[in-house]
Amino acid sequence: MGSHLANHFGGPTIDTKGIRWASDGAPRLCLIFAPGSRPDLAALDAVARLDGGPKLTNFAISHRGTGEADWAELLADGLTFDCTGLAPGVGDPEPPIGPAVGLAACPAGEVISLAPGPHLAGGAGLLPVLRVLAGLGARLAALPGIAAIAWTPAGAWVAPALFHRAVGEWLEGGAFPGLVLTSLKQEGSGAMVSCGLGLLIGQELRFEPDKRLPSAAKARLAVRLIHELVQSGPLKQERDFTGPGGEHLLAVPVRDGTQLRILVSSLGKGP
Repeated sequence: MGSHLANHFGGPTIDTKGIRWASDGAPRLCLIFAPGSRPDLAALDAVARLDGGPKLTNFAISHRGTGEADWAELLADGLTFDCTGLAPGVGDPEPPIGPAVGLAACPAGEVISLAPGPHLAGGAGLLPVLRVLAGLGARLAALPGIAAIAWTPAGAWVAPALFHRAVGEWLEGGAFPGLVLTSLKQEGSGAMVSCGLGLLIGQELRFEPDKRLPSAAKARLAVRLIHELVQSGPLKQERDFTGPGGEHLLAVPVRDGTQLRILVSSLGKGP
């Protein structure tokens, strides 16, 4: 395919034929389609012509590939994003299998990706950029054949309808969609750790094993904390929080500030 020119900041790679794709390790929003259902440029054009309304991001196709270059540059709110893996070319790599959210299992399929354009390379963790990117994903969630959406820093595979609803509520002034743009994983020790929050604030949550709290309760607390931390930023010293059920929580920076250990001193009276 010719020699590759990799963007210095880890953005999309551009080869000598002008074909773009998200380079390995760069954050990308993956849209997984049933086999044979991956959209082409005409399908993107059809979505771009529709009004997303007040909740979702409107966009235009500002540049499009030709020949083998099955990609498009999308312009939204003055920012550009690369959409790669479009049909009839080769689809993008499938993201690693992760937690299935709103799905019975992670479906097999074909992938297109959205990623910040070269001028935004390294900016996927900036909240204004992520808002537009997630809004674009929510717009494309209505495309025929879509089976799941995965934001790679979080690792979860999310049902398209859930992604659409959660992001739409966020863009309308609601809570940060922690269930779809972050995830929780259980470690062998029994601790529960967040994934994806570190991209935004440089810190992940860590709940140590606590027999008083089932996993569902920890998830509710994590979603509340993630919403508050995304707004307030990383913690340099310990801080008290109140959970949705009146729980008293203490967040303590650990591991050189890269994690926040969450200690639950009081369970409250329930939600």
